[in-house]
Amino acid sequence: MKIGAPRETAANESRVALVPETVARLARAGHELIIQKGAGEPAGYTDEAYTEAGAKIADDAAGVLGAVDIAVMVQKPSPDEISTLKPGAILITFLFARNDPETVRALAQQKVSALSMELVPRIARAQSMDALSSQASIAGYKAVLIAADAQGKYFPMMMTAAGTIPPAKVLVIGAGVAGLQAIATAGRLGAVVEAYDVRAAAKDQVESLGARFVEVPQAEDAEAAGGYAREQTEEEQQKQREVLAEHVAGSDVVITTAAIPGRPAPRILTEEMVTAMQPGAVVVDLAAETGGNCALTKAGEIVEVGGVSIHGPLNVPGSMAHHSSQLYSRNIAALLNLLLDEEGAANLDFEDEVFDAMCVAHDGGARLGLGEDA
Repeated sequence: MKIGAPRETAANESRVALVPETVARLARAGHELIIQKGAGEPAGYTDEAYTEAGAKIADDAAGVLGAVDIAVMVQKPSPDEISTLKPGAILITFLFARNDPETVRALAQQKVSALSMELVPRIARAQSMDALSSQASIAGYKAVLIAADAQGKYFPMMMTAAGTIPPAKVLVIGAGVAGLQAIATAGRLGAVVEAYDVRAAAKDQVESLGARFVEVPQAEDAEAAGGYAREQTEEEQQKQREVLAEHVAGSDVVITTAAIPGRPAPRILTEEMVTAMQPGAVVVDLAAETGGNCALTKAGEIVEVGGVSIHGPLNVPGSMAHHSSQLYSRNIAALLNLLLDEEGAANLDFEDEVFDAMCVAHDGGARLGLGEDA
């Protein structure tokens, strides 16, 4: 089987879908690997490292996409890249298919089978393939570093000859993978950490990391299928805002991570909450790409309001391209291990709930991850 990865062409994307570690494993299994020249350089992986791992280097994207049976990417392909893909090939990448049916239909017209990485089901045997989680963990870690760099205070308590400096107060909103990593990282830096989540099950996870869980009295559990949060009613949101306002005002740093798959990010921090924060406080909104959890967030920008800085970073995992690529590549390898049979042939079995959930285009039809043609 020929498997390959082109260099990413999306703006501000430094990751690569295959790293030498994974290439070596696939090459040992008898597969032919093709990597575009320079594909790994933004993430710190040289062409020499790929050739030593057993890959061939192609001069351009066409030399990869037009030759391989399985193409793996990080971002969705451009129209030119889609037209280069070999009919009958399998594409594995983040497509965010339900928000971009045009790309899905273009892949179907090219007769490409497309597996969308954000649709990996949240089941035990698919955990090693869960790229949303691996990349969210990176984002949660980096969000704390962004906040610490922007914050004009120590995170830990410091006892000095000039007196004692109290620790920073950090509030993390959303205790999914990104939120839990942010909690752990802020705690390791010595901050006093609080966290809030609409899902009741998150309380034990938050407290296991040494943080205090912020509870909304008489709140209904808002956990939906797959462990994600459901959209709350207006009444529930109002209760949430009333409780959170006090905690936000007393925080030096607020990190927001709340997301609902396939929908705009829930609006949690109001303008009034932000203006009640002390000058010098920092908000890092990891949901900026889908509209933001904060009313004042501007995607890709830093906004200053009353001395409070609101950061809306984009593609946070891409800012730590070396390790985010390594983790993503391992997710891809786990998926390929399920996809490829003992003879090395692709077996796209829709009786398997993983492929049924992930496949958005196949045999000339668009499926949109729903298990049926659409």
